[in-house]
Amino acid sequence: MAESETPKTRRRPLVRLGIFLISHSLLVSVVCCTAGVLALLLLPVLAKNTYISENALMPGSANAMLSSEDISEAHRFMNDLTGLNLKTGETGIESSRLIARYMSDLGADVNYHKFHPQPNQFRPLHFFSNSDSRIIQENIGCSSHGVNTVGIIRAPRGDGKEAIVLVTPYNSHKIDLAEALSLAIAYSVFSLLTRVTWLAKDIIWLAADSKYGEYTSVSAWLRDYQTPVFGDFEKPYSEICYESNACHGLKESEITERKISDVFRRAGTMAAALVIKVSDGNKQADGTLSIYAEASNGQMPNLDLINIVNNLAVHRQGLQVKVEKLLSLLDSKWLRILGEVFESVGNIARSLNPQWKFGIPAADYMEGAATLTSSLYYQALGVPTGSHGAFRDYQVDAITLEISPKVALNNKIKQTEFLQRGGRLIEGVIRSVNNLLEKFHQSFFLYLLTSPSKFVSVGVYMIAFALLVAPLPIVAASLYSDANKWDSSLKKHDPTSSPKSADDERRNILRSWKWLYAAKQVFIIHSWGVIVSLLPYLICQMPNWMSKVLTWLILGSPIIDADASQSQKREWAILKSVTISAAFIGLCLMSVINFATAEIGALLLVPMCLLAHPLRLDVRAHSLKAFTRAGSNLVLGFIGFPPAAFFVLKGSFEGFESVNISDFWNWIESLWAWNSATYLYIGMVHLPCWALCIWILLHPC
Repeated sequence: MAESETPKTRRRPLVRLGIFLISHSLLVSVVCCTAGVLALLLLPVLAKNTYISENALMPGSANAMLSSEDISEAHRFMNDLTGLNLKTGETGIESSRLIARYMSDLGADVNYHKFHPQPNQFRPLHFFSNSDSRIIQENIGCSSHGVNTVGIIRAPRGDGKEAIVLVTPYNSHKIDLAEALSLAIAYSVFSLLTRVTWLAKDIIWLAADSKYGEYTSVSAWLRDYQTPVFGDFEKPYSEICYESNACHGLKESEITERKISDVFRRAGTMAAALVIKVSDGNKQADGTLSIYAEASNGQMPNLDLINIVNNLAVHRQGLQVKVEKLLSLLDSKWLRILGEVFESVGNIARSLNPQWKFGIPAADYMEGAATLTSSLYYQALGVPTGSHGAFRDYQVDAITLEISPKVALNNKIKQTEFLQRGGRLIEGVIRSVNNLLEKFHQSFFLYLLTSPSKFVSVGVYMIAFALLVAPLPIVAASLYSDANKWDSSLKKHDPTSSPKSADDERRNILRSWKWLYAAKQVFIIHSWGVIVSLLPYLICQMPNWMSKVLTWLILGSPIIDADASQSQKREWAILKSVTISAAFIGLCLMSVINFATAEIGALLLVPMCLLAHPLRLDVRAHSLKAFTRAGSNLVLGFIGFPPAAFFVLKGSFEGFESVNISDFWNWIESLWAWNSATYLYIGMVHLPCWALCIWILLHPC
């Protein structure tokens, strides 16, 4: 067959699909973004009831063993603690000595753990590596240290390879009644566990001195617990300020039967940790149990740990379990309307087929949306909601349990009942975790809560994110393709163009690589974002005058080449294509580190990247579509700027009267201090993409 008669090669179905999507990129963008937002709004409706995946946990399968004798001893222990506040002298030393004496009388191995407050130091890649636990600041005084008291029960049926941790934070300078109650609950359970025969895991009770913060004391103990010590490495650490060492003063007590040591004692690998707190009963109308689970960078404990606490608290102790929710959303009119719409759709679906279980009551939808938004916010923030977050950094499942009594804490008659309910709850949780033969692994680690008994799994909430970012690579390819077609049409209609020659072939090859200039611009902007993100760290490492010069050079220097040629100035479409590609890569990478941050970032960044268009072209068009697009770009450009986005979101949820200029900087400082990955996302992904979108809007085309 002649060459001219050769049939055209048939494209594969996948190639044809790609060409179709690229040629209809506008339609794909509208459909995907609309579906992504709708999927996000439907998450409270799609939430499933929680269930215990690990059969070995068996919560509530055994009767509680906590006796009235244990409660009486705990009550006496609490009275001794509160009595220390009436005495003069060094209350911190006395409280640690008292706790250690009670632990030792139960037969536990007791030791003191001295720690110094760690200054906030920005470590950009902290979530990729462990920090050095042996760094001690030279300027810290000998008296500026805290003392944790640690008691360990060796399990009679265990081999010392696993342990369960109880944490009770308290202020050693002045123990209030709520802290004394939390210590008493832990003591009652600790007293029981010294006598039981079914214990297969060691029990560690950490009475954490929280005068420098709850997280600081727990984190310091965990660093030393997880750091192996060889030879005399621990000796210099323990001999700091030897002459004024409070731990040596603690030894000068009446304890003679058992040795209380300064030597750091360890048990087995931690299976789980519970942080026990008691809140003021005057703040609550009824007995409630609040669960705090969010750790650093959106990490969550295994869902089974929350499930057994919820199961035991509700069905055994009659407590109302609560998780954090965004209360301002409960009064939102648009959310109520949306809930009523979903409720009506669910009623219609059930009328057509009773087996279609879609839709929930509007009130439940509002509660679920408020809880889900709070869960999404705290995970995106990347800052732990309690001292339990320190355990998750070492892959230990931990939660904070804050119990609120029905009556005021100073009601002596009801204190015994409260201690019994709280103690039996902790006993039941420990008994369930004690049954585990391995670490928590059956249930979910990636989830969002809509209530204590409902959750949205990763397989459901990732759909919303996937739909939001799906248009980005399609639009990027479409822009690049259209830019090449535009250049080809210009050359085709150019009357001065000559017949095809070797020079033309060379120019065509160079034209196919013209995206390199746009890639260079995007690379420069993202490099600038990296330097801005590391600016606090760099400033801390250099003298004052040099840091001012560096700040001026970074924030005040031009970042876009203004002397670009006219042909390069016309390549705004290629620049937008590369910008969208960079945003897509950044959001996908962030979704691996912290999904909640990526989800909120996609809601702000995707519309801004897709709609970015030079304002000059829109003004010249003189059409309603062009003016609408220009107005939308201005609004999105304003909202997309990180400080503006923070103020708009804060004002929407809490009221604009509560907005303060310093709030944003305090928020950024908290992200910086906690080494949150969200801080890096803002500086390395969101801020550079916002700057590129603004450059596209102002492009001199």
